[in-house]
Amino acid sequence: MSEQVVDKSLAPSIDVKSLSYAFPDGSSGLKDVFLNLPPGSRTLLIGANGAGKTTLLRLLSGKRMAPSGTVSIAGVDPFKMGLEGVTYLGLEWVLNPIVRTDIDVPTLLASVGGDYYHERRDELIHILDIDLGWRMHAVSDGERRRVQLAMGLLRPWTILLLDEITVDLDLLSRSNFLNFLKKETQTRPCTIVYATHILDNLATWPTHLVHMSLGKVKKWGSVEEMDVQVEQSSRLYTGNSQLGELVLKWLQEDLNERGPRNPQSEGKSYPNHEGKGGYGSEKKAQKE
Repeated sequence: MSEQVVDKSLAPSIDVKSLSYAFPDGSSGLKDVFLNLPPGSRTLLIGANGAGKTTLLRLLSGKRMAPSGTVSIAGVDPFKMGLEGVTYLGLEWVLNPIVRTDIDVPTLLASVGGDYYHERRDELIHILDIDLGWRMHAVSDGERRRVQLAMGLLRPWTILLLDEITVDLDLLSRSNFLNFLKKETQTRPCTIVYATHILDNLATWPTHLVHMSLGKVKKWGSVEEMDVQVEQSSRLYTGNSQLGELVLKWLQEDLNERGPRNPQSEGKSYPNHEGKGGYGSEKKAQKE
């Protein structure tokens, strides 16, 4: 049987031009962001906490209004047009109180179209190892997250924006989930952007990388352009994949550029619980 050939040009592209965004209190969220992610790509969005990843994903999803002409999904503004097929799974979705009530899995899945998309429903139940007998108020956070992922991915999407939504999954469930997403981009026209700090099983997953820091995109491009070897090779000393080594390098550079959070406190002595010199005095002694 021949493999299905997918025309990736039918998938949506993501274009961002001169995007700056300020929060209601006036603080800056994003600064002059440029991106061009091609149709059918699987992009890892990398950056430290507070880098602007969540803000960017919410603007791409149309959940927040970007300045006119700065964000284009498949050629249209996702906020103005209410673009169909854009699925964003982030913190507010994870905290949905409905999935913590005394309700069974089949009822939840049916509520989001499980009976209509029964083949995708059954595939996701298998991939995420979901027990149809679970009651949502009596399961672990990891089990609840599996059901939430099945709900969020059940309806076919063309753009998938993921914001740290696999933190509660065990290693096998996460691996199966990532393989499912990879297969989606290979068998139908769709595009994925995934923000995460967890790089397990991701060495061969992305086609593109975006590095954010302090509200700016510092680097972006294909893994080949970043000189990332996609083989799952390991480093002699750390055991990290080459993708992991690259991300560690980026984050260390970001930390060095940012500097200490409280530079005015460097070298000061803070009393410990016994009233003696604490961390600052110990650091000063080490310097001396």
